[in-house]
Amino acid sequence: MEMRKQYVATMSQLMEANDKIVILDADLAAAGGTKPLYQQYPSRAINCGIAEANMTCIAVGLAAYGYVPFVHSFAPFVSRRTFDQIAVSASYSNQKIKVVAYDPGIYATANGGTHMSFEDVAAMRALPNVVIVDPTDYVQLGKLLPQIVDVDSSVYLRMPRKLTDKFFDEETEFTLGKATTVKQGSDVSIVATGICVYDAMQAVEKLAEQGISAELINVHTIKPLDEQAILNTASKTKAVLTVENHSVHGGLYGAVCELLSAKLPTRCDAIAVFDKVSQVGKLDDLKRDYNLTADDIVAKAVALVKAK
Repeated sequence: MEMRKQYVATMSQLMEANDKIVILDADLAAAGGTKPLYQQYPSRAINCGIAEANMTCIAVGLAAYGYVPFVHSFAPFVSRRTFDQIAVSASYSNQKIKVVAYDPGIYATANGGTHMSFEDVAAMRALPNVVIVDPTDYVQLGKLLPQIVDVDSSVYLRMPRKLTDKFFDEETEFTLGKATTVKQGSDVSIVATGICVYDAMQAVEKLAEQGISAELINVHTIKPLDEQAILNTASKTKAVLTVENHSVHGGLYGAVCELLSAKLPTRCDAIAVFDKVSQVGKLDDLKRDYNLTADDIVAKAVALVKAK
């Protein structure tokens, strides 16, 4: 199932149960798949036009009156373009809005540079009162959405629209703010988020063929970081490799290194975007060009193990 279809199906149920949930779009209801919600709940669905900053301010106003507003657009347009509105009107004022950021990082693919954001997590991590969620598949998204509605904070949700691959079983449960151990290991810890978990799992299997036991931790909530899960795996393996669809600066790698440098100094490395501008391309080509493939993960994991 596409992520956006899971999103709409779950939101439909949540909006039926909670008449305070409101959705706002920046003229992207078709692209984001939210059009059925406009038909089901016409009085609680607002097309704000291509005016993301204005949309964010409308959402904050609704939040001030007790509503639970969800705003939607492509990642750079609800992070870079609306940063001041989120910082002042939501974060500083402690108003709770839910920001749904479509196609973060390289997942913008053919939409290219203008629609590609490698710095959104770094920006949102710097703001108080903002939770950051980067689900791996539609199963995890569906399980986390009800918790996102209920959390007493603004939320920044990274969501590839068209991702259809399933990683987790439907029976798997997730808790906002708590990392998930996908596979136990003893030689190196691979800490991955979002779409990178797929490639990280492939890397774990390739490492096993080389006799290296890798532990795979899925961090679906980047902020607040599950500190205990990171400390536990780092203390076991003494080597940590983070994997993210984001800049190496200020994202998951930054969060993990900040924690470990303060509480458990550990050798770390990162699979991330290293100071490169965005470009147009197919997903597999972009993974290769930005060194985000399973083979890239394997190479850095092996180097970490050898350096211990």
